[in-house]
Amino acid sequence: QVQLVESGGGLVQAGGSLRLACAASGGTVSIYTVAWLRQAPGKDREFVAWISYSGGSTNYADSVKGRFTASRDNDKNTVYLQMNSLKPEDTAVYYCALRRYSFDAREYEYTNWGQGTQVTVSS
Repeated sequence: QVQLVESGGGLVQAGGSLRLACAASGGTVSIYTVAWLRQAPGKDREFVAWISYSGGSTNYADSVKGRFTASRDNDKNTVYLQMNSLKPEDTAVYYCALRRYSFDAREYEYTNWGQGTQVTVSS
């Protein structure tokens, strides 16, 4: 059972940068697409980005496109989210999860969630 642990969150001024890491243990993450999601206070959890198992494909929410970059190092069993030009509206708890297709539900689901890391962007 793959377990994910996020790190790298913190307090940063608007316009600054942070790099989040999602470290996997208990199994290899190299065969999975890994997603980043976030939840701001009082809001629903929302998709931020995903990166395919090889790193060859990525997808981003419109709100972060051009500012955030997902990457991975499968040798280190770790996925990253580089966040540049941060805005106060990026303030949220950021989670990583496996993005897996459910044949029962016939849709992609997020599983094996990490505990989250807080990102706070001050104006």
